[in-house]
Amino acid sequence: MMTSTLRACALVVLGAAPLLSQPSEKPWSLRVSEAVIARTPQTTARWDYTAGVVLGAIQRVGESRHDARLLDYVKRNMDRWIKPDGTIDGYKMEEFNLDQIAQGRVLFSLQPKVARYRKAADLLREQLRRQPRTAEGGFWHKQIYPQQMWLDGLFMAEPFYAQYAATFNEPHAFDDVAKQFLLMARHARDPRTGLMYHAWDAARKQPWADSVTGVSPQFWGRAMGWYLVGLVETLDVFPLTHKDRVGLVHVLRDAVDAVARVQDPVSGMWWQILDQPNRAGNYLETSASSMFTYAIAKAARRGYIDPTYRQIAQRAFDGILRQAVSVGTDGLVTIGGINQVAGLGGSPRADGAVRDGTFRYYVTEPVVSDDFKGVGPFILAAHELGR
Repeated sequence: MMTSTLRACALVVLGAAPLLSQPSEKPWSLRVSEAVIARTPQTTARWDYTAGVVLGAIQRVGESRHDARLLDYVKRNMDRWIKPDGTIDGYKMEEFNLDQIAQGRVLFSLQPKVARYRKAADLLREQLRRQPRTAEGGFWHKQIYPQQMWLDGLFMAEPFYAQYAATFNEPHAFDDVAKQFLLMARHARDPRTGLMYHAWDAARKQPWADSVTGVSPQFWGRAMGWYLVGLVETLDVFPLTHKDRVGLVHVLRDAVDAVARVQDPVSGMWWQILDQPNRAGNYLETSASSMFTYAIAKAARRGYIDPTYRQIAQRAFDGILRQAVSVGTDGLVTIGGINQVAGLGGSPRADGAVRDGTFRYYVTEPVVSDDFKGVGPFILAAHELGR
């Protein structure tokens, strides 16, 4: 019979059970936050949503634990970009890029009424006032992507927009916030599966857009993950009496049901292309899996969906630990299996491949480790589950 020590060593080699937290260990949310700080004293080379997602996650862990190390890291990496006059180094409003809004949400953890932080938040809010829109009032994802709404953009802009409205008393702004979610639920949702396509072209002119519906052709996991995380975080500050709150919760429930139906029954994770698990080239993807885990767990805790859905999130987190998490000889946690990036249109990849929205495009983008787009959601999922 194998001794308990030998059994544990064998399981570490196989990447299985010992990765699950034991009561005496640090929680995964803290361990991964510490790994980020150790590896990247400075988060990114520019003001960027990827930094925003990981800084926001670390900030949440730091606040809950009253951990000055974590909170100081967040503040240092925000202050690198926020100048004393409140301008943001490298930020260009005229690009009208929703991705540049997301990091601004971290400002609300930095005493938002301090002049420099308030001015930075006002600058981002002004972009939303001027942001180009579709005929129905939906934000273009970027100036360079005319008439296009992407699911990603709902995470990038709406939690900030709602937090700004709540903090600085703009109650009418919540109508606009709700409109963005509801427009994408109307246009991007597939009525058969309940899943959402990555993007919608109101002009139906893009090569990737369906000539009738305007939607892109695939259900990319992380895109729907961005949408769900954006929605649950917006509901945190959305007025309880607002006329659209019930509709937003209904959209959330419908989306969670759709996602739950395509959860991989073996691993508990989700696939890069959500509805094609058996197709050659598809793979279990960590960032989307972490986003769904976090969004479902939080929605269940907050009462937006049935509490039993939290079991789905627990099983997903266990799957991520088995499939994607490892610990190096230096003791630092690594998160693998993360799709580096995916988009539509724009410039071809370095290898000449076109961002055409096809299955082949999504499954041939690079898969990397420790990318903030996967690490931040993993921290949020671990923190939400108390893991």
